[in-house]
Amino acid sequence: MLRRHVLVSGLIALGLSGLTGASEPAAAAPAAPQRLVYEVHHSRYGTIGTYTNAVEKSGDSTTVSTEAHITVSLLGVVLYRQEASRREQWTGNRLMSFKGVTTINGKPMEMTGEAQGDRFVMMSPEGDIVAPATVHIANPWSPDVLHGDTILTPDRGRMENVKVKGGEEASVALNGRSTKAKRYEIDRLDGSKRYEVWLDASGTPVQLTMYTPGGTVTFTLSR
Repeated sequence: MLRRHVLVSGLIALGLSGLTGASEPAAAAPAAPQRLVYEVHHSRYGTIGTYTNAVEKSGDSTTVSTEAHITVSLLGVVLYRQEASRREQWTGNRLMSFKGVTTINGKPMEMTGEAQGDRFVMMSPEGDIVAPATVHIANPWSPDVLHGDTILTPDRGRMENVKVKGGEEASVALNGRSTKAKRYEIDRLDGSKRYEVWLDASGTPVQLTMYTPGGTVTFTLSR
């Protein structure tokens, strides 16, 4: 992983003396969250903010906490601002729950979702969205984002059917250095590009490019 090994702390508590004089060591503390901080760059407006994923694993359970701080300005005038706080709960490769608040230009939108049988139901102010159990949130936190053919956008909860291709060797500039990576393309079913994702040798997403009508937005791992 790109200079980012998960820190593990082993805390041993003192045992309490019983009648037999035996003591039992406490279990090791869980691994600290892996923090992936991305610098966000717009093709027209330059650097516009940061995007952070904190990934915490405990056995088969994974919690992904996301924070986004985006501001688009032109000549000192703020054209667009987005603040987001989201939380995904996974068991294995299945999304079990989602809760997020995205505030765009001062207007918040809250969405919640949960696994229900063989489907995942996302509830939003615009109505419920029923997705297959294999759905993923459009959020680059692991190679799992490349599995399946259905994604949910976390800002408005829209469902998209996609196809993934690629995996060829490529290189990405990170902190002024060239890093080897594998490039994948996530396309809409009509063939138009939706995302490009670059994974390093350890499977960490080191760069993501999102294609929008207003230009391309690139997330590059900074620390």
